[in-house]
Amino acid sequence: MAGTTRTPRGGWIVEGLRALAAGGPEAVRIETLAQALGVSKGGFYGYFGNRATLLTEMLDTWEREVTAAMIEQVESGGGDARAKLERLFTIAASGDGPVTGTTTDLAIRDWARRDEAVAQRLRRADNRRMDYLRSLFESFCPDGEDVEVRCMITFSLRIGNHFIAADHGGRSRAEVMELTRRWLLR
Repeated sequence: MAGTTRTPRGGWIVEGLRALAAGGPEAVRIETLAQALGVSKGGFYGYFGNRATLLTEMLDTWEREVTAAMIEQVESGGGDARAKLERLFTIAASGDGPVTGTTTDLAIRDWARRDEAVAQRLRRADNRRMDYLRSLFESFCPDGEDVEVRCMITFSLRIGNHFIAADHGGRSRAEVMELTRRWLLR
């Protein structure tokens, strides 16, 4: 008799984050997730007591991945602060995954506008990200104001780059982003 294969707990969380990115927290529905995963919704209850538990674990996963896991990934490559920032820029530009992608980040920011608990988590994650950026920029920028400006520009580009539809005076977006990267690391 063949055993039944269960969808891993992480599969439900990643699919929940995909649904969140596509349609906000209202789109995170157990039945819809089960359909997307190609399983029955009964397996959900083996991992999560209810939808609220899933939402909490989705936020836990997102927060961990955009802070501690991202920092570990950047730090694991070694090098000086500029090399780490280069790595961070490359990782941030590498895609829009279901956990750490811009679409998920924006969905969580939108959710935080209507839910104070989510807003607190977002603030905590953003502060951790900014603290890490400060630690890198401070190693080669002696001026605290310059550090703060570089951090704000870097973080703003991460969050808002895809909202900007402007032309760039004959340059491509990639060229302008490269110029910006070089300016930030000067």
